[in-house]
Amino acid sequence: MTLYTQTSGHGPDLVLIHGWGLHGGVWDAFVPLLEDDFRVTRIDLPGHGHSAWSGEDTLDALAAAVLSAVPAHAHWAGWSLGGMVALRAALLQRTRVSSLVSIASSPCFVRRPGWQSAMLPQLLDNFARELGQDYVRTLNRFLALQVRGSAHAGEVLKRLRATLLARGRPQPQGLRAGLEVLRNADLRAAAAHLQCPALLLMGERDTLVPPEAGRAMAALLPGARLVVIPAAGHAPFIAAPDAVAGQMRDFLLASVPVNAGDLHG
Repeated sequence: MTLYTQTSGHGPDLVLIHGWGLHGGVWDAFVPLLEDDFRVTRIDLPGHGHSAWSGEDTLDALAAAVLSAVPAHAHWAGWSLGGMVALRAALLQRTRVSSLVSIASSPCFVRRPGWQSAMLPQLLDNFARELGQDYVRTLNRFLALQVRGSAHAGEVLKRLRATLLARGRPQPQGLRAGLEVLRNADLRAAAAHLQCPALLLMGERDTLVPPEAGRAMAALLPGARLVVIPAAGHAPFIAAPDAVAGQMRDFLLASVPVNAGDLHG
């Protein structure tokens, strides 16, 4: 199976991975801020957007699917679930991921002993149960949680809702599989073995993945740099696109570059 991708811009390769329930179109207004410095590849995860779901029901399967569809050597940036997929890919194929940008993401999305800066398991349980009843309504409720308490919440929510079904309805199997990954995956122990540079971008007012999760994640990842975006919620690249793009550009251009043969135009 081939995942749907879009590529634009010039420079070292940069892969962008969206979060649960959405698709690569969520980056549309953000990508132009990066295209002068990077060749940007956006991808639709299995069961999302224009990518079919073919049984990818584990984090390793999602990471493998993305690895098979993107440039061989690239910087990777992932938002929320996409950040966990990017982290797993960097651990599975260390030579493929030159550097990692984690946006409002975490190595463990639910609360566990010693890990309290995360979602209650019951929240994901409720979403999983409601998916079978009205999954568009469930997705819209999830989007509302992403902007709760943040500056410009109404504007960001409007953008997210406009994007949600722009590429058709996501496949229920892919949604359920993504929720199971969010509920069950735990990369805290593996994260210590990350070998590429890492930038952690967190929203100051994120109630799903709070800044404290970024601080805990920074303690796990060797040499990671943490930046908290003021007043932003769970989608800081929409709430504060210039600030996020600036942080990414400075970090990535200073990171170990991809192979010279992989630079484009």
